[in-house]
Amino acid sequence: MLSKFILAALVASPLVAAHGKVAVMTGDAGGNTTALGIQGGVVPGPGKNKVTEVDTTVFKSNKAASDGLGKTSAGPNTLADMTSVMAQSGDTLPQVSPGGSLSGTVHIVTTDGAGPYTAVIDPTGTGAFASGTEATVTQQVPGKKGNIAAPKQRSLIARTLVKMGIMKRASNVNEDFPFAATIPAGTTCTGTVGGQNNVCLAKIVNPSNAGPFGGVVAFQMTGAGGASTASNSTAAAGANTANTANTAKTANSASTAKTAKAAKADKNARAPIGAKFRA
Repeated sequence: MLSKFILAALVASPLVAAHGKVAVMTGDAGGNTTALGIQGGVVPGPGKNKVTEVDTTVFKSNKAASDGLGKTSAGPNTLADMTSVMAQSGDTLPQVSPGGSLSGTVHIVTTDGAGPYTAVIDPTGTGAFASGTEATVTQQVPGKKGNIAAPKQRSLIARTLVKMGIMKRASNVNEDFPFAATIPAGTTCTGTVGGQNNVCLAKIVNPSNAGPFGGVVAFQMTGAGGASTASNSTAAAGANTANTANTAKTANSASTAKTAKAAKADKNARAPIGAKFRA
């Protein structure tokens, strides 16, 4: 009888229901974005797990430095999804100055979506995080091994199954926590994403065995690390134009001076001797 009761409870409850997602990220020099897969206002913040966790990204490997963009309940994330991401957050991706940072909000949906989170930077903008560089986290999401203390368990059945080791339950949390990471010095972004050039990707992920969970965001470097080829070409063209103008101006000035000197010499040559000394 007890076994039937347990099986019925298992059918009614998921063995794993755990999620944490990157809600928004901004650059220290401006701009903002959401993670790939985030559906914005379509998915409520507070609410039941089955409602609030649908746009959480789940990664395949437990290694933070592993390739891939993850997936949500809607399917695999792709770089083509960046178009819809920018439709939500605007055309200006997070702008990071040399030695600057990304900062924003991680929304913990359930207890297995907690910290600590790791940020891995892919300068190619393709999802090649296995060969990326880890950023230095300066503001961390609370948690241990991806878990955080749960609110009061919702039912006696759930508590019993968890204690028996039959069900791994992640309780509803639905809380926001700040996160920030310093981008490695010398980072140069070379990716093209969502119609934007000079893009890097940042994978922000927790170590949960039920996931891992988190998200992938795009950003650009400002200054030397983010100057586009077009911008450099424009600047070079401007410099060349200025140099040409200055050269022409110098040549014209020299020519005018030479002409004036010659005219004066000619005048002196044609004038009477006395007039030369009076001039």
